[in-house]
Amino acid sequence: MYSENILVKIAKRENNNKRKYLVMNCLQGKHIKTSPQKAFEMFDALGEILKKEYMGEKILVVGFAETATAIGARIAYNLKLDYIQTTREVIDNVEYLFFTEAHSHATEQKLVKDDIDSVIGNMDRIIFVEDEVTTGNTILDIINIIDRNYEDKIKYSVASILNGMDKASLEIYENKKINVHYLVKTNHNKYDGIVEKYKSDGSYIEPDINDAKEKYTELQINGGENPRRKVSSKIYNEACENLYIKINEKIKFNLNEKILVIGTEEAMYQALYTGYRLEENGLNVYSHSTTRSPIATDMHKDYPVHKRYELISLYDSERKTFIYDLEKYDKVLIITDAVKNADKDYGINSLVNALSSIGNEKIYVVRWICN
Repeated sequence: MYSENILVKIAKRENNNKRKYLVMNCLQGKHIKTSPQKAFEMFDALGEILKKEYMGEKILVVGFAETATAIGARIAYNLKLDYIQTTREVIDNVEYLFFTEAHSHATEQKLVKDDIDSVIGNMDRIIFVEDEVTTGNTILDIINIIDRNYEDKIKYSVASILNGMDKASLEIYENKKINVHYLVKTNHNKYDGIVEKYKSDGSYIEPDINDAKEKYTELQINGGENPRRKVSSKIYNEACENLYIKINEKIKFNLNEKILVIGTEEAMYQALYTGYRLEENGLNVYSHSTTRSPIATDMHKDYPVHKRYELISLYDSERKTFIYDLEKYDKVLIITDAVKNADKDYGINSLVNALSSIGNEKIYVVRWICN
């Protein structure tokens, strides 16, 4: 059903000598816009593999930030399991398990230790969910940290949409009895050569942080769930359904409209879920998210991203984020769990101004207020 040719586009990382290329999934809803229904169909296909394999086990699903948070949440829901994601954000009054993702632009990753403490003695297995596994070293890092911190030895599995592990890496996992599941096997040997031919001559737009409050309508919706802490996937999904219901009550949508739903950094699932439900109602919906990844753009027709908008993070005004290849839509929904900055909302200003600059006039900022 899925293949490397269908899913994979190769882009050039900017200023990253550890790995020059970035594997971009056309249906994931992160860097490239996609139909939320197609994204969920792909996530569900991976979930079906796991559902057949692990019936009856007590399992915690861990999704990796940024790009696999929605995949992990969807799989946990389909398997009726508890869910937690790794994070790079600050969570007050908790202890962390720290590990690194060496090839990433933002290398530090964290998992809330308090939540692992609460379940480790009553769990058979952790399934780590990624969008793409290349060497498996990052997951081995967190597995070793968990094993050092806890006497209870549990089983581990890894599930990803794409898997680029070579024979030696797969043998390490096999020897450690870590199960590996994926939809599509990829070959990374050719990726460096692909990106070398591009000139990085696309468009790069600087952030506009001027006051944009007249350009958008803000909605605050209570009842949010924060998957950076362990959560029942059933409760999380019910909260996302309530979010969609409240949005549908407050905003009038017409069947002939083209809609974009944007997530922010790690907060991808609630945007994809809302878009999925709108699409079920017959609307023409696309979704993608802001990201920390600075990707080089190129004007070649085969290159995946042509125009980059630099933004200020909604979560940290000192942090750069990005969004790619924005277009004009009838309505745009920005769905975020970032806490509003009462004084200088540079993050929202930069994103709204980017959308407004290409003619988007009906922009809604939906702040999902977590419990």
